Amino acid sequence: MRRLHATALTMLGAALAATLAAAPAQAAPGDTMTLCGSVRTPAGWVDVNWGISGSCGATTSPNVKMVKQLTGLPVGTTVNACATTYPPAGWVQVSSYYSSGCQAFLNPSLNPNAWTLRRVS
Repeated sequence: MRRLHATALTMLGAALAATLAAAPAQAAPGDTMTLCGSVRTPAGWVDVNWGISGSCGATTSPNVKMVKQLTGLPVGTTVNACATTYPPAGWVQVSSYYSSGCQAFLNPSLNPNAWTLRRVS
């Protein structure tokens, strides 16, 4: 029974990790999804929050991120994003600040680690 339980938990963990790592086939502007930190942020998306999850491996440092789809948002839209990804084409940085939700490293500082972005084209 223990072996069956352990196997089931392993399979569940693998399925969750695969779900976290997969990019959506079709996403609407403004949609968010969660990815393991080791997965590259897709084009047109930005990181908006970092955290720790056992489903993405070791839990000694931030290893999971929430990303937001910016493609298709109207000109003039502003979005807060972590400075761990570059703004997509058509977006400019209008300010920078510190955000505890954007701590992507174990030993964070209070230096600016987030941006307000504005769609300009």
